[in-house]
Amino acid sequence: MASKASKNKTAKKRPAKKTATRKTSKKSARKTARQRTAKKAREKDPKGGLTAAGRSAFALKDGSRLKPGVTRPLSEMTPQDMRRKGSWAVRFYGRKKLSPLVDERGRPTRHALSAHAWGEPVPRTVAAARRIAAKGQRLLLRYQRIKQKS
Repeated sequence: MASKASKNKTAKKRPAKKTATRKTSKKSARKTARQRTAKKAREKDPKGGLTAAGRSAFALKDGSRLKPGVTRPLSEMTPQDMRRKGSWAVRFYGRKKLSPLVDERGRPTRHALSAHAWGEPVPRTVAAARRIAAKGQRLLLRYQRIKQKS
C-alpha cells in the first residue's frame, strides 16, 4: 500500500503542463487585446465620424441609437434633415471656444473630421468652422419657416 500512496503523490507533481497552458493563455490575452484594438479601429472612420459598426457598438454599450450624418444636398433634404444637420453644425462649430481643429503636426483632429461625415469641408481654421455654423443657423431658420407654414 505504501507504494500506491507514493505513486499518487508523484503523479500530482507535473509542472510542465501548467507552464504550457500559461504560455497559451498569454498568447490568447495578447491576441484579444489586438482584436480589441482592431475592432476599435473599425468603429472610427478615418475620414471622420463613426462607421456603421461604430454606431452599433455605441448602441450596445450605451443603448442610444445614433444615425449617420446628413450628407444630402439642400434640395433633397427633408425638414427633419435640416433640423438635424443645423443642430449639429451649430453645436459643433458655433461655440465661443472651439476645440482644436488641427493637431501639432497640422493634421485635422477628430473634431474637425466630423464635418466630413456630415458632408461639409473639413475646417482647418476658426473662420471655416464659423462658416459651417452659419450654414447650420440658416438650415435651422429654414426648418422653422417650413414648420410654421404647416
